Amino acid sequence: MARRVIPGFGLSFGITVAALTAVILVPLAALFLKAAGLGPAQSWEILRTPRVAAAFRLTFGASALAAATAAGFGLLVVWVLVRYRFPGRRLLDAMVDLPFALPTAVAGITLAELYGPNGWIGEKLALIGVQGAYSPVGVFIALTFISFPFVVRTVQPVLEDLQPEFEEAAATLGAARFTTVRRVIFPALVPALVTGFTLAFARAIGEYGSVVFISGNLPFKTEILPILIIGQLEQFNYAGASVIAAAMLIVSFSLLLVINLLQRRLVARIH
Repeated sequence: MARRVIPGFGLSFGITVAALTAVILVPLAALFLKAAGLGPAQSWEILRTPRVAAAFRLTFGASALAAATAAGFGLLVVWVLVRYRFPGRRLLDAMVDLPFALPTAVAGITLAELYGPNGWIGEKLALIGVQGAYSPVGVFIALTFISFPFVVRTVQPVLEDLQPEFEEAAATLGAARFTTVRRVIFPALVPALVTGFTLAFARAIGEYGSVVFISGNLPFKTEILPILIIGQLEQFNYAGASVIAAAMLIVSFSLLLVINLLQRRLVARIH
């Protein structure tokens, strides 16, 4: 019998299930059990309050807009990094990972300084009547900043592995460059782009550190769900925080499930 590098299926599967149960399933079960202790009627009363509803709208709306912006801008950055050679390319490539390495609190303070009323960028935005920091715009900026690398690092290897023979064949058959990009290159990138959008969206929904400094945390205006949950915990309202967190998870999982189903349909249509 050939020796295996890792243990057999039974042991490996058991360790995997045990680890996932301890790290993911048990905390989630505890969260939902704590939320269920209030009962459906009281839980619904918490979720339908204007403050919670405003936080839901801002969190998911800003996260979706930030993920879409990161997808569009990230695709452009990937194209430049993969298809062109220029001085400083490696430095630019390394800078993409900066939001990964930078502590979120540091990112939030930096963005608040830049986009604040007296910041370099905030002053310019004020001239055209746009408030950067301490507004929903600031929330969008912070979420775009932390979600952008997920799109780049998801799409980049796909574009690098795309064989140039397909583009050469299209050109040989008389296709214009725009047609080649639209019919040959872009369809191959769509699954990775949707995956990057999904990762960016999921990351933005749960972001706290970078938003808490630039948003101002104003109820009904710039308060996102993670900040609202932290506020409930500071008031020792653990049940209320659990209800909001459980509802946030349910909505997040539902949206991610819909996105994944759309991605599968896109992949099936392409192939």
